[in-house]
Amino acid sequence: MLKAIIIIGGPQKGTRFRPLSFEVPKPLFPVAGVPMLQHHIEACAQVPDMKEIILIGFYQPNDELNRFISSSQQEFKIPIRYLQEFAALGTGGGIYHFRDQILSGGPVAFFLMNADVCSEFPLQEMLRFHRQHDGENHCGVLLGTTANRTQSLNYGCIVENHETNEVLHFVEKPSTFVSDVINCGIYLFTPDIFGHIGKVFQRNQQERIQFTCIIIGQEELTNGKQMAEVIRLEQDIFTTLAGQKKLIVYKTQHFWSQIKSAGSAIYASRLYLKQYHQTHPERLATNQDGTPKIIGDVYIHPTANIDPSAVLGPNVSIGKGVTIGGGVRVRESIILHGAVLQDHCCVLNSIVGWDSTVGKWARVEGTPSDPNPNDPYAKIDSETLFRDGGLTPSITILGCNVSIPSEVIIRNSIVLPHKDLNRSFQNQIIL
Repeated sequence: MLKAIIIIGGPQKGTRFRPLSFEVPKPLFPVAGVPMLQHHIEACAQVPDMKEIILIGFYQPNDELNRFISSSQQEFKIPIRYLQEFAALGTGGGIYHFRDQILSGGPVAFFLMNADVCSEFPLQEMLRFHRQHDGENHCGVLLGTTANRTQSLNYGCIVENHETNEVLHFVEKPSTFVSDVINCGIYLFTPDIFGHIGKVFQRNQQERIQFTCIIIGQEELTNGKQMAEVIRLEQDIFTTLAGQKKLIVYKTQHFWSQIKSAGSAIYASRLYLKQYHQTHPERLATNQDGTPKIIGDVYIHPTANIDPSAVLGPNVSIGKGVTIGGGVRVRESIILHGAVLQDHCCVLNSIVGWDSTVGKWARVEGTPSDPNPNDPYAKIDSETLFRDGGLTPSITILGCNVSIPSEVIIRNSIVLPHKDLNRSFQNQIIL
């Protein structure tokens, strides 16, 4: 018996995803036409003997999350539950807090994955790899992939024994080069992992007891100490277990990327749309008489109303109830529920928010933040919002219910929700 746990974070996380995360929890943002989390759940549901999927986070239960869980249970025929943390407990603290729920029923192992990654999710390959190393007394399999030397510094780096695949050394975001094998945030653990997390919890409790708060006036200074329940798998667990024959690494050659920012959502959408050729060809639009011209991989929701003279693609995702007029050009973009693109407008490298309108002959354009196409190991860079005193050129984002007038250009800008613009903007955050 197996289980799967997906760490979905909470509202104070995912700030780089704003303003899109104002309207919908980041894990439910649509990537390639379906909520980000659905790709994880679909992969988990295909693993034989998978009995339950548990979502752990600190979002308040809401209608949108409840509807998603209910519809996913019906579609994939597997129990799905949401367990709410009382605070942000970290990647290890959350599963330790709910360990009794995870271990109920006696699973022999469980998958753990972060919600903000996109991947082919080679879960069955990881399971086979774990069973091949069954007699070696390890308690965890880490999914790894290869990055280039420079970008590896932005991830958890894994040094392995190439003969046994044992993790010899693990460093989270090192300051100098350690290894080009990076942590993908997807794991397979045996219940033994909770013993190791418990030792860290006990140590944290002891340190907390010994720590004395300093009160100055009415302020309580805790000198940065965290509560004992906050445990980070990467820094607190993996660094300790590395070299003790407790962790092994399975390296994937399939696609993988983080989804930290809105720009990375467009890149992730491209990866998933390409995967649909093997997994869901019915989700990809095709060229037919009386339909818009399709270039490359495009997803169109069945309820969208699109003029046959529009040209879409490559890498375009059209959401529910979208209206697209004649002569419209859309490329490398996500158009969300209820948006209206009026005649002859052009949308490139952008996300158009829910119920937003782009006027006739208007141009909404961003700068792609794709990995270097000439480097097979390049990953998407996590750009800072500002650079050299200005807004970093990136994709253009229109929040929900934004109105762009006719014959204007919006380039490399972020427009917050409910704005009616009356002129062109470039390289600005429009509040």
